[in-house]
Amino acid sequence: MTQIDQLRRHGLFDAKVPRYTSYPPANHFAADAGGLHQREWIRAVPEGSEVSLYIHIPFCKRLCWFCACRTQGTKTLRPVDIYVNVLLQEMAQVAQLLPRDVRIARLHLGGGTPTILSPRTMTRLLAGVFNSFERAEGFEFSVEIDPTEAAPELLQTLADNGMNRASIGVQDFDPKVQDAIGRAQTYAQTFDCIRILRAAKVHSLNMDLLYGLPHQTSASLVDTLEQVLALQPDRLALYGYAHVPWMSKRQVMIDGTALPSAEARFALTELAQKMLCLDGFTPIGIDHFARPGDSLALAARNGGLRRNFQGYTDDRAEVLIGLGASAISQFPQGYVQNQSATAAYSTAIGQGQLAGARGHVLSDADRLTARMIEQLMCGFAIDAEALAVEFPDQRATVAGAVAALVAAYPDACRSDGTGVQIADGFAPLVRVMAGHLDRYRTGQVAHSSAI
Repeated sequence: MTQIDQLRRHGLFDAKVPRYTSYPPANHFAADAGGLHQREWIRAVPEGSEVSLYIHIPFCKRLCWFCACRTQGTKTLRPVDIYVNVLLQEMAQVAQLLPRDVRIARLHLGGGTPTILSPRTMTRLLAGVFNSFERAEGFEFSVEIDPTEAAPELLQTLADNGMNRASIGVQDFDPKVQDAIGRAQTYAQTFDCIRILRAAKVHSLNMDLLYGLPHQTSASLVDTLEQVLALQPDRLALYGYAHVPWMSKRQVMIDGTALPSAEARFALTELAQKMLCLDGFTPIGIDHFARPGDSLALAARNGGLRRNFQGYTDDRAEVLIGLGASAISQFPQGYVQNQSATAAYSTAIGQGQLAGARGHVLSDADRLTARMIEQLMCGFAIDAEALAVEFPDQRATVAGAVAALVAAYPDACRSDGTGVQIADGFAPLVRVMAGHLDRYRTGQVAHSSAI
């Protein structure tokens, strides 16, 4: 039996499962666990600790059809400037609640399109951040950049304010694919953006690509990858396009009949991985690649790789504070998501309240399952001995979970009697296996393809 036959037998090409950037996934957050705990959890952050900060900018001048992020279109910058005023208010509220000497280790601007901001508004936003929060040693500042909406003056403003990592969206360079997903972006625009960033001494460049797009073929993906590699990124993320028009209405603009099949998607990922590894990249988890000396590759080698709402990360902070509409905060106690609609978010902040609307209080069982899933997603294994140190009273639960995985996937797992490791060739099943551990998973929620 070939590898693809074995993967097919385990349901890889039919499965619809979460991406597991959190556990439980955000669709299980409840309204009664949002703002109820937000204030107390912020206050409970230990004095002198380091936290990460995420700021969401939910605006775009164009709405790409493939995107399922919380964002809205705008023709002018007036609503963006008003929104930044609200962000600054929220920032001040959170800073006032935090204990003394809490510093930020990571700052990430996402969206939407953070680079839609004018240089003046960006300067005002970042001044608010750095006036409210002290930077920790080794501070990392990253921004999601759309090369078609990134004026040179804005890129220089970001670099002048300490941006040292840029995440550049590409998706695909093929014009036919771009037409099908509503995103026109030339290689020349991308090249110019990277040239400016390199000249501004931004030391690390990430690039984001998608596979499984309409009209995408092996030949077109090879062409895109060759152009991307010529730009010499330090990291690369190759995400599977999630066609979920029932969640993201703009995706109805995409012709579903032009999408590659699940098995064709798998062939695209295999082709991309071989090509990137030949160029010297180290594969990280299921969809990231990094140069061997990159901190993400180092984290993967030394066991420091983690998973959060941005995907794979080497961020070790226990607290992630999300600011802005729909932003999610992660605390040891649980998750809190702000109001998703900008109007509701702005109203809450304007009334002097925090904007938390939904969330989840983690139980001990949740924490254990979350760690097992994170271990699977990051290292393709469950380390029972490490879990026994972290959860000394749950050895039997871990043993039961390991046994259940081995029983369900006897040819895809290797077990030494305590832990379990995914066998060679079966790593694509990792999200399916994580779903096997998920106590919240039901057949009533439609997720994206497992491949």
